[in-house]
Amino acid sequence: MFENLQDRLGSILNGLTGRGALSEADVSAALREVRRALLEADVALDVVRSFTDRVREKAVGAEILKSIKPGQMVVKIVHDELIEMLGGEGVGIDLHAPAPVVVMMVGLQGSGKTTTTAKIANRLSTRDKKKVLMASLDTRRPAAQEQLRQLGAQASIDTLPIIAGQSPTDIAARAVQAAKLGGHDVVILDTAGRTHIDEPLMVEMADIKKRSNPHEILLVADSLTGQDAVNLARNFDERVGITGLVLTRMDGDGRGGAALSMRAVTGKPIKLIGVGEKMSELEEFHPRRIADRILGMGDIVSLVERAAENIDAEKAAAMAAKMAKGKFDLDDLADQLRQMQKMGGMGGIMGMMPGMSGMKDKMAAAGLDDKLFGRQIAIIQSMTKAERANPDLLKHSRKKRIAAGSGTDAAAINKLLKMHRQMADMMKMMGGKGKGGMMKQMMGGLASKMGLGGGLGGMGGGMPDLSNIDPKQLEALQKQAEAAGLGKPGGGMPGLGGGLPGGLPGLGGAKLPGLGGGFPGLPGLPKKK
Repeated sequence: MFENLQDRLGSILNGLTGRGALSEADVSAALREVRRALLEADVALDVVRSFTDRVREKAVGAEILKSIKPGQMVVKIVHDELIEMLGGEGVGIDLHAPAPVVVMMVGLQGSGKTTTTAKIANRLSTRDKKKVLMASLDTRRPAAQEQLRQLGAQASIDTLPIIAGQSPTDIAARAVQAAKLGGHDVVILDTAGRTHIDEPLMVEMADIKKRSNPHEILLVADSLTGQDAVNLARNFDERVGITGLVLTRMDGDGRGGAALSMRAVTGKPIKLIGVGEKMSELEEFHPRRIADRILGMGDIVSLVERAAENIDAEKAAAMAAKMAKGKFDLDDLADQLRQMQKMGGMGGIMGMMPGMSGMKDKMAAAGLDDKLFGRQIAIIQSMTKAERANPDLLKHSRKKRIAAGSGTDAAAINKLLKMHRQMADMMKMMGGKGKGGMMKQMMGGLASKMGLGGGLGGMGGGMPDLSNIDPKQLEALQKQAEAAGLGKPGGGMPGLGGGLPGGLPGLGGAKLPGLGGGFPGLPGLPKKK
């Protein structure tokens, strides 16, 4: 979403950090470029003007600390003001009310309201262990009511039975009553939408609000609509009174202006963002983390949280036991590749790495894209069980059969086998050190006091403990890392032990310059000398 803005701001601010001293003219020139970049990203004009005025006021008269260059001070000011513009601290869905807590979803047709309703219900059910009831109030579109019912069935979430002829307000009242009788903690009302804002829609929303008395009114807006989304939020807030925003399609190629503008224009917090089509692809909106991503500072905390959510603890423990014995077959490699896919693929992970956002182009040029994982998994799946357990069986005739089955060629198979051999050799070295040696050191990094000191490598074995890590502790660790220079534009990765990110040995036939160490999802191994 923010790639273009990230590239623009990164180049502007990097130009400042390289200078020993800054004049007022330097700051003004940089802020003109920042202003242009924000406007091109479709951020509202009054928001941009207010942002640059605050940065200029603080930057020109800023007291420069002896240990900080003037350019770095300006970067910090821009970073802090960006966080403030996005809302300061993250705000989640407020469930502090007598059960059943009523959540009313509003928005235009096509914004992803029904899907988002199911995603929120799934999130509350799986993460917060709440009993949720969903109800569709879109009587004009029976297909939308059926869609919500099907989504509820897929996620094992209760939905209110449809009764033909009932009005939206009657359905809302019935949903609240059914939730009380059924012992539900939360009831989510999926209201009707229109292709544009009109008076009947607003009257209907007001009637539903009066009848159901919602504790939360969440506006669902498509982040790709730019300034229209800002006007939409303003109108809904004035007529209905929203308590928060949910932005969908944040994984798209939009310019990000809506996300940067809506909080500033409405004063209402962005509570959740949709980052994909799957039910699980809904994240809390953390202004600090988003600001870090925009300025190329990475987002280690979200990366760790995503790993904890997507990695099977039992499977990880079993793999750790195998690695301790020096065993690592092609089935294990396929599991590691699938874990990386679940976490957003190589591009998604690299986007969260401090100072590494600019490596995506180099990775693509080296042939290291997310499609490569799919091809490699296809190669492994085209093998027999015996071949996966013992790659030495793979002679020319077998490779020819596997290449035909996976749609690849012998060269791709050889590269995969070479990568596996390198990783298996490392597993044997680690396993031979005993319980007190390399294995324990590699797998215990995140459980240590430094949290990130051991690297995130070896997610196949080191991640079960992540479920017990307090997110607030991770936030504190990230702040410590930033204070040590981690995450500053161009600052690299000091302090991440054996390395995040790292080279993928032999993957795609090339290693990326400067990426030696290990990589999330693949064992965090030192670069082979």
